[in-house]
Amino acid sequence: MIIKTKKDIPSSEITPPEIFKERRKFIQMLGLTLAGANIPSAFAGENKVNFANLIKSTTPDDSLKPTPAELVKNYTNYYEFTFNKDDATKLAQSMVIDPWSVEISGEVEKPATYHLEAILNKQTLEERIYRFRCVEGWSMVVPWVGFSLANLLKMAKPLSTAQFVKFTTIQQPETMPNQRDKKMLDFPYVEGLRIDEAMHPLTMLAVGMYGETLPKQNGAPLRLVVPWKYGFKSIKAIVKIELLKNPPLTTWNQSAPQEYGFYANVNPSVPHPRWSQNSERLLGSGFFTSRRQTELFNGYSEQVASLYQNMDLRHFF
Repeated sequence: MIIKTKKDIPSSEITPPEIFKERRKFIQMLGLTLAGANIPSAFAGENKVNFANLIKSTTPDDSLKPTPAELVKNYTNYYEFTFNKDDATKLAQSMVIDPWSVEISGEVEKPATYHLEAILNKQTLEERIYRFRCVEGWSMVVPWVGFSLANLLKMAKPLSTAQFVKFTTIQQPETMPNQRDKKMLDFPYVEGLRIDEAMHPLTMLAVGMYGETLPKQNGAPLRLVVPWKYGFKSIKAIVKIELLKNPPLTTWNQSAPQEYGFYANVNPSVPHPRWSQNSERLLGSGFFTSRRQTELFNGYSEQVASLYQNMDLRHFF
């Protein structure tokens, strides 16, 4: 599957067709090494895993040129660890991400707990270059490595009664100081989507970025990426997915409902109560020198506007 943004992205480059039968071979294909010791067992072990070809979506469009990796890795909101964007890189390294499993429950035919290794065995990994827009007014472009969320949900066979999807992050207070001290938010962090948003082909679960295993501070080992919504919707370190009849109460919506709505679609016409969303600062640029006009749905209107055709976009956040 080729993922396109509003800006044209040419056809994907596809790696040679051989199947990589060992994780070490897969890691080498991504340009990884085992020396770091931070690679989770789903990638770094000796047991054989059958991976399909990595599909790489690339674009020559300057507006979708990836933000330098070191900036993205060191400018992160991860409130379980810290309230600033710099210290999470160091603090998150104490987080335990091996082994890892994800529980899927609720309105499904086959509720189960899946080890990350078992999930990856069934996926075709893709590199997708997406815009990422923070509700705070800054943006970046990230080449994520992952797979469609729909693929995982289909493994559990959603029932017709499943109308929403709830995501919950890891509860690990022994490594997450703000979670341990119950500061500011009601942890564990929870987010949610409508079922049609979750099943949309743009919605993905990321296990890597920039051709490498996902760093801990960026949501390792498994995070959500919904490119047309503000970044706080893209929950990190997912351990539980529930399919529900009714919308879940999400963390930021519960904490400040007047400022953070359930949908949180990028929309320049709908300001945050405390600042405009009309423009955004490109990460790595000067605060006033390199702002760009914010695009409706973060530039993905062509793909996702039909999801909201019966909603008044001027009056919801």
